Amino acid sequence: MNYRHAFHAGNFADLVKHAALLDLLAQLQAAPGPLAVFDTHAGRGLYDLTGEEAQRSGEAKAGIAQLMQAADLPPAMQLLRQAVVKLNGGDVANLYPGSPLLVAAALRKGDTYLGCELRAPEHSALSDTLASWPAAKTVCADGYAEVAARLPKQGRALVLIDPPFEKSDDYERCAAAIGALTARNPAAVVMVWMPLKDLETFDAFLREAEDAYGGSLLVAEARMRPLTDPMKMNGCALVLANAPEGFEAPLAAICDWTVSHLGQGGKAQVWSA
Repeated sequence: MNYRHAFHAGNFADLVKHAALLDLLAQLQAAPGPLAVFDTHAGRGLYDLTGEEAQRSGEAKAGIAQLMQAADLPPAMQLLRQAVVKLNGGDVANLYPGSPLLVAAALRKGDTYLGCELRAPEHSALSDTLASWPAAKTVCADGYAEVAARLPKQGRALVLIDPPFEKSDDYERCAAAIGALTARNPAAVVMVWMPLKDLETFDAFLREAEDAYGGSLLVAEARMRPLTDPMKMNGCALVLANAPEGFEAPLAAICDWTVSHLGQGGKAQVWSA
């Protein structure tokens, strides 16, 4: 895999992650009081789907381009479609918003966003992307450590953990972060995105995350194809701590649509670990 996200922007995994993120954000914002949102691996926040990287991979054509033309899109994916339409001024997606831009555009008065990006060139681009959103701040730093230090110890918070999984310890750090962040702020909702390659790796992560968290996790899987080749990204998963009540239904709708329309012999499932 090429881990530069410009190659993968708008692919099936982004659809699952970003549709779920917007639905989760809307549900949390339905309650009174400010919400603090943290993003450990923010990226650049905006991607040109007409660029060389996206055109070379073709993943956006098999992902967001299909969503934009779908006549049977479930309600759980409409917020993402609306955001992409607004960004592009129509149904043709030449630009794709990353999680920083999606969150920044949805912030209410009193809400805040902090996007962490370790790579200096990506952070510079991220700062430019969010320049028009004063409630959205960025920092060039290790997101695991930065969010662990900045997460308020009380109050409502949402943390998105979405590493590229190019480092050998990313699974371990994700699992540890779930436990550490919810220990620091028991009200924090933590959502981890990860690739699905093989069941052994995924099951090992879930065991570590359950031990670190000490509670029930909500798991959503979008298996795009059977998990027979561990060298390929065969799907993706979302793992949530402190998921709000009733969030299983939109997660299931998102995974079901993505797998049934864009997958090849895969399956979708949502369950509690």
